[in-house]
Amino acid sequence: MDITAHPEDQSAQNPLLAFVPPQLAKEWRDSLGNDELKKRAGSLWRVAANDWKLTAEMRHAGVPLLAGSDSLDPFVFPGDSLHRELAELVRDGFTPAEALRTATLGAAEFLGRASELGSIEKGKIADLVLLYANPLEDIGNTRRISAVIRSGKYLDRAALDKLLRDARSAAAAVQ
Repeated sequence: MDITAHPEDQSAQNPLLAFVPPQLAKEWRDSLGNDELKKRAGSLWRVAANDWKLTAEMRHAGVPLLAGSDSLDPFVFPGDSLHRELAELVRDGFTPAEALRTATLGAAEFLGRASELGSIEKGKIADLVLLYANPLEDIGNTRRISAVIRSGKYLDRAALDKLLRDARSAAAAVQ
């Protein structure tokens, strides 16, 4: 659904550009002044608006949907784009619980692994994102990450911030 980044996020000053290699960030920044690319982006936005309408119609028809993003489309950033997509699903009429399901149990069911993944139950793989606030009250709370449990390892906010610093450094080091 995330065909391209929202126009308001397409800024040469977007702080998330620090997480992509410098050459790619330069290409994305340069594209902001390219009239042909702007025209193409406008066309993509018209398609996206139709896709969002179709997504809402599919939800009402009971079609199972999965969250996913178009990483490496200009100004679409891995990680951040999932939060944005969940918010778009809610904007399109999903409840926060339904939107979260597209990225959790729905994904596990699609992969045929619902007996192992996708919900919090005894005997399932316990990879969890712990939040400071309830995403069922406001889907934007998915961005308020306190800690992560991944493969049995607890990563507190300080450890997550270190991973972000490391990712920023790794992106800057790409030639």
